[in-house]
Amino acid sequence: MSAPSGAGGGGPRVRGGAPGRTAAMCGRYVSARDDKDLVALFEVDDRIDGGWRPSWNVAPTQSVRVVFDLAEGPDGAAPRRLLRDVRWGLVPVWAKDPGIGSRMINARSETVTEKPSFRAAAARRRCVVPADGYYEWSTAGGTKVPYYLHPEDGGVLAFAGLYERWPVPEKADDDPDRWLWTCTILTGPATDALGHIHDRTPRIVPPDMVDAWLDPGVTDKEEVRGLVDAIPAPHLVPRRVGPAVGSVRNNGPGLVEPVG
Repeated sequence: MSAPSGAGGGGPRVRGGAPGRTAAMCGRYVSARDDKDLVALFEVDDRIDGGWRPSWNVAPTQSVRVVFDLAEGPDGAAPRRLLRDVRWGLVPVWAKDPGIGSRMINARSETVTEKPSFRAAAARRRCVVPADGYYEWSTAGGTKVPYYLHPEDGGVLAFAGLYERWPVPEKADDDPDRWLWTCTILTGPATDALGHIHDRTPRIVPPDMVDAWLDPGVTDKEEVRGLVDAIPAPHLVPRRVGPAVGSVRNNGPGLVEPVG
C-alpha cells in the first residue's frame, strides 16, 4: 500500500506531520466499521479508549485501531483480547525520539524477525489492524492512478501488525499518558492482480489464523517466522477511484466510488 508523492491527482501528499512527507508500500486505507462490529468480529473482551470516527482516508501518524491479546500473567489465566487506538508508525522502545515512527509505518515481512526495529515486537507484541480495504497507486502513461483494493465479499481485512509502547521521558511512571502506543503494518510481495498495481501489499491474516497470530505465548523466533510465512497471499478486487484520495484533507465514502 503506497502513498506516492505528487500534487493534485498525481498521488497522495501526507499532511499533518512533516510537510510533504510521503509513505511507502502501505500508506492509506479505509477503516469505517463501528467499534461494536469489530468487537463482535474479533471476539474482543475490552475496548480501550473508544471514540473512533469512521475514516475513508487513514494516513500515517494518525490514530488507528488495533486488536491484540494481552497475557494476564503467570497464573495461567487466558489472555484478554483488546481493541484500542494507537498511533500508526512504530516507535521502538529504545528510540530516543518518537519522530522515528513516521519512517516505521511498514515492516517488511521477509526481515521482520531480524531487524532491530521490529524483532522484539514480532516476538511479543503482534496485532491485527482492521481495515475495509486500502489504496494503491499504479503508473499509467506517467500518471499516478489510484485504486481501492478490497475483499470481494465486503468483509473486514486483518492486516498483520506489530505494536509497541514507548516511555515518554517527561511523564511520571504513574502518569496514564506515560506510554505512547504505536504500530506498524507488515507487507510482502504482491501477487495475482495486486502485483500489476504495486509490487508490495499488506500481509492479511485470514480468520482461521487470527488466534495463532495474536497468541502472546508464541515468542520463539522460528515459530514467529513460521507464522509470518504461513500467511497466504491475499485475493482482493482492485477498483479504480478518483484522485481526491491523494490528499488526507479529503475524507468520506465517496473516495471509494469507482471512476472511469
